Amino acid sequence: MDERKYALLGVIGPLIAHVFIWISIILSPWFSWQKDALSDLGHAVWSDVAPIFNFGLLLAGFLIMVYAVTAFRKHAKYTSICLTFSAFLLQMIATFDEVYDFLHHAVSVLFFISLGVTLIVYMMERRAPLTIIVFIIGSSSWILYWARVYSVGVAVPEIISSTAVALWMILSALRIYFEIEIRIQSRPT
Repeated sequence: MDERKYALLGVIGPLIAHVFIWISIILSPWFSWQKDALSDLGHAVWSDVAPIFNFGLLLAGFLIMVYAVTAFRKHAKYTSICLTFSAFLLQMIATFDEVYDFLHHAVSVLFFISLGVTLIVYMMERRAPLTIIVFIIGSSSWILYWARVYSVGVAVPEIISSTAVALWMILSALRIYFEIEIRIQSRPT
């Protein structure tokens, strides 16, 4: 496959995750930002949208993993290892949904921690200022939640931090895509 297409998986993967999350929310009138976690949408026993939600996470995790080990690896070797692990954990959130209780919670916590680690490694590897902003937004949403500065469900810091990371990933994938495009166009014919 063309290297540019692999780079686009870094755009498509995070978009798929968020599209499936939002479809699940729209189709779930019971969902509350005040008391729920996003994973409540994937509960295999009592959520009607569990197949939609969990399939979206599985597919997104797969596409992000492919992106991480192909185009992104050439851009940021060490960060790609972290991103691959994060993508795998995203798939594990869907595989071990809330029915698995402790296992699901452990995988979810590891996923969000791995996103933070991925950003830190990228900051060190690429010296990218945008990554610092994304890290601050993501970690602040969790710190404010744990400090009970606002009274909401865990879905709020989940969506804030995952959206910030998704935007970072999309922008970095587009940067890689256009760098490849420029290299291709500058080749002697």
